[in-house]
Amino acid sequence: MNRALKKCINPSCGLTYEIINNNYQCSCGSFLDVLYPEKPSKELTEIFYQRRNPNRNIYNESGVWRFRELLNFPEIDTENISECSNVLVSLDGAEGRLSKPYNMSKVADFVDLPHENLFLQPEGYNPSGSFKDNGMSSAVTHAKMLKIKTLICASTGNTSASAAMYASNENMECDVFIPKGEIAPGKLGQAFQFGAQVIQVEGNFDDALQSSLEYSKISKGYTVNSINPFRIEGQKTIIYRALEHLEWNPPDWIIYPGGALGNISSCGKALIELYEWGWIQKIPRIAVVNAEGANTLYELVNGKFENTKLHWNGGNPDMDKIQRYYQYKKEKNLLPKTRATAIQIGKPSNIVKGLRALWYTNGLVIQVNDGEMMDGMSIVGLNGFDCELASGAVPAGIKKLREKDIIKKDDIVVGILTGRQKDPSLSMEYHMNTKNRFSKPPKNIYQNNPSLALE
Repeated sequence: MNRALKKCINPSCGLTYEIINNNYQCSCGSFLDVLYPEKPSKELTEIFYQRRNPNRNIYNESGVWRFRELLNFPEIDTENISECSNVLVSLDGAEGRLSKPYNMSKVADFVDLPHENLFLQPEGYNPSGSFKDNGMSSAVTHAKMLKIKTLICASTGNTSASAAMYASNENMECDVFIPKGEIAPGKLGQAFQFGAQVIQVEGNFDDALQSSLEYSKISKGYTVNSINPFRIEGQKTIIYRALEHLEWNPPDWIIYPGGALGNISSCGKALIELYEWGWIQKIPRIAVVNAEGANTLYELVNGKFENTKLHWNGGNPDMDKIQRYYQYKKEKNLLPKTRATAIQIGKPSNIVKGLRALWYTNGLVIQVNDGEMMDGMSIVGLNGFDCELASGAVPAGIKKLREKDIIKKDDIVVGILTGRQKDPSLSMEYHMNTKNRFSKPPKNIYQNNPSLALE
């Protein structure tokens, strides 16, 4: 019987590994994909649709495990509820359950698209408040298969919240490495609330990730950052839900904020598989939106460094160029800096898989500044939806691409809002400043005549 494997993403290597181990990197140094032996039938789409009436089955409620045939690395009988409950990790079916695309008319007007052409998918409806829960449910499933009792991650906030939540629910320990002073209090509070051991690192996220990886080697814990290929598997379901909403007719564009690039990697892998399976006939273009203050991918793929563009190059991107770029940034003391802390990452750990996704989808990378993200975050709020500053990069990026006429007026666009707002001071600050485009500051009233509002 053919079984699921892990396979090196470098086509010139192609080594495979069993899935019942904790390695996430090939002996050649490249990262790994989860590889499935068979092409699933598109008739499964009808089963997925029927499961939206879950019949008290939490795995049908789950926006991840509802698609369990497409990420069945545990190789279970997917219709056997007892077998599902023994293996699959779920927060009572909550991950991805409420996540789907919505039309947001005010955002559509802001970006100059017809209302019916723009879809935004708020992943902040996940139980910990971000997209991370999609991949955490699958990664922790793999950890459970390996009988590992401690999860380890580095985080700018959302990963630690999600990892700690799933760890506590599965009676596991969770050690989270954070850059000291660089995490929104709302996110850090979640890690404490769910019982994680917080380890503060002097430096930025990149330093925290390096420390966490070194620690995982000596502690035999399980890394749940997106370098873990099983994290990527769960995050693919973000795209499954978007495509299901569109009746499996791909949009013209899929837009993501760019941080560690795990989401871009998962989107690319999902689209590659769906196209090869014959489930979709068109490849949407991926657009990655970097913050200006943390724009590694933007600078490298657009030739802003050394006047040459970084490419996937058939699985052999110029890794020396990437290291020279990092060294240049270090020597110039150019640290990543943006108020969108969720994407304040200078060394995106999934850059190679991200390059593959851009190559396969003819994708592109743009950048926006913090002010543009604040406007994007605020206009989403005025539509009655919540998103954090990093997610504000999505409407800001779409607007910029429309202004350049790269996104056409009749294009169908799906933007992924990766998390909800966990730092309310940002919204308060924005609306207190009357110079901001969508600000709505408070008004004072006369003490004895409340009907008379002071301008």
